[in-house]
Parts: sequence; structure tokens; C-alpha cells
Amino acid sequence: MEPGASGADRTAPDQGALRVAAALEGDGACIAEARHLAADFLTRVQTLHGVPVTARAMDLTQLVVSELVTNARKYAPGPVLLEVRIVDEAVEVEVWDSDPVLPVARAADPGRVGQHGLEIVMAVVQKFEVRRELVGKRITARIALLADPVGDITRRGPA
Repeated sequence: MEPGASGADRTAPDQGALRVAAALEGDGACIAEARHLAADFLTRVQTLHGVPVTARAMDLTQLVVSELVTNARKYAPGPVLLEVRIVDEAVEVEVWDSDPVLPVARAADPGRVGQHGLEIVMAVVQKFEVRRELVGKRITARIALLADPVGDITRRGPA
């Protein structure tokens, strides 16, 4: 394990599973590092394992990682744990932080500046789940690796 510039500890993908995990600490640079970790992972599973990853899935995964890690850093003290894994024909992004308060998407307000991250995440993922843990909470978001059927919002919802 080798610490990154922002204090992130990277772990190599598991030998038996398609996943990568990191403990993120430090300044805001860890958010960019988390996005790069997710993009590198998806590129690697596509190249080495032949898992199809669309450009849309790559972009949405980086967006979801960025929003979830940003919220965790903003609202929770201490490290943030990130795991990105392939499950069936999807990529799951899981973020753990130490704050036990569960996030709630706010009502749409075009006049509100900022604080739209959770709304954005919930609009682009197939499934979204928040679980309270013994310490803190764990958020899991699932993104289709292949094109999500246009207009099929019925597949979105709790995991």
C-alpha cells in the first residue's frame, strides 16, 4: 500500500474480485484522486478483463464518486472509505464516512445555489442505498456499464 499525495491509501484490486478500495484523507485533492482511482479502475477492468464500459458509464461513475466523496468530506470528520466494484453489468460506488446523519435530497429549487449533489446522483444512478452503520453511514450507488434504457426511470430506486 502506498500513500497518495492527498493522504489516500490505495489498495490493489482483489485477485478474485473486480474491485478497488481506498481510504481517503487530506485536503480537497483527495476528491480528484478518488475520481482518477475510479476511472483507472474502469479502464483496467475493460482492458484486462474485457468488461464493457461505455463512455457514459465512465463519466457517470466519476461524477457519482466526486459528489459522494465531496459530501463525505464536507459533513464528516475523519477519513472517507471508497470502494468501486463491478457487480453483474454495473459498477457500484460505495462511500463510507463517520457521520451517522443520513443524507436527504432537498426539494428542487432553481434559485438555490449549490447543494444539488445528492439530487444529481439520484437522477443518474440505477439504484441508491444509504445504510447507517455502527459508526457512520455507507452510501452505495449503482451505475449501468452499458447504456441505460432511455426514459426507464422505473429501474431507479432503493437497492
